[in-house]
Amino acid sequence: MFDLLPALMPILLIDIVNPMLFALLVFAAGSGKPVANSVAMLAGHTVAYFLAGIIVSFGIEQISARLAEPHRIDFILSGIVGLGLVLAAVSTKKSGRKNADEPEWKMTPLSCFGFGAVLNFIGIPFALPYFAAVDQIIKANLSFIESTAVLGAYNAAYALPFIVVPLATAIAGESAKSKV
Repeated sequence: MFDLLPALMPILLIDIVNPMLFALLVFAAGSGKPVANSVAMLAGHTVAYFLAGIIVSFGIEQISARLAEPHRIDFILSGIVGLGLVLAAVSTKKSGRKNADEPEWKMTPLSCFGFGAVLNFIGIPFALPYFAAVDQIIKANLSFIESTAVLGAYNAAYALPFIVVPLATAIAGESAKSKV
């Protein structure tokens, strides 16, 4: 198990450079419950990452084979999805005012956990370093329990540097709470 460390450490260092997660945590730290919300956001993101790793590990061979030799339909579907996203982005309102009939999102630890998880699942197709880490774990031919433990340790190590946001928020105390 420990012989995976030289292969996983460089991948982990690349994977940790995640400005989206950092921005989410800073966003949550600016809420009414900064420590609880940022910890919940990090927990949601990390749990989703771990579950995605388990799911991906079952289908990585099929995914790798498909990515190695994509078919014309793959490009067509990607183009359709991309065009749809561009049209959705262009058609959204550009006004800074909020609609009176839109409910305001209340940030609670539970909603932050869910938000972190959902954003992780949305971003999982772009988590190439994570796919590489899962691939290394699979290639090690460990038992299911050992593989899951290594994946769990990888995810814990991934989350560790991001603890700095709720920690700094806790140290800042009342001055970290939102005044709006």
